[in-house]
Amino acid sequence: MDKLTIITKINDMMDDLWQGIDQYPRREKFALGQDTKNAFLELDQLIVSAVKKYYKKTTLQQADVALFVLKQFIRLGYKRGYLSTKRYERLSRNVAEIGCMIGGWIKSQNAK
Repeated sequence: MDKLTIITKINDMMDDLWQGIDQYPRREKFALGQDTKNAFLELDQLIVSAVKKYYKKTTLQQADVALFVLKQFIRLGYKRGYLSTKRYERLSRNVAEIGCMIGGWIKSQNAK
């Protein structure tokens, strides 16, 4: 797997996510919005760590959990009406693609 592809995908998603969070109401921007940003940044940090580490399996499993948490925050923002349907679909598609990349990476580590 090309590790730069997943980092590029995450960086592209960051711009879209941050723009979406900017649309949250003020009372949620610093609550749900900040929690969503923190979950995203944790995912980003885990992916970068996995790229740099020799033993990656545990870090990738943590990244998979972080991605699930991020997905839940994005879904909550959509259900509350803070994200447009179009943006939610884009973000969900990106989350699914990143999930497939992480899953494939975990499988490749298990094969070693």
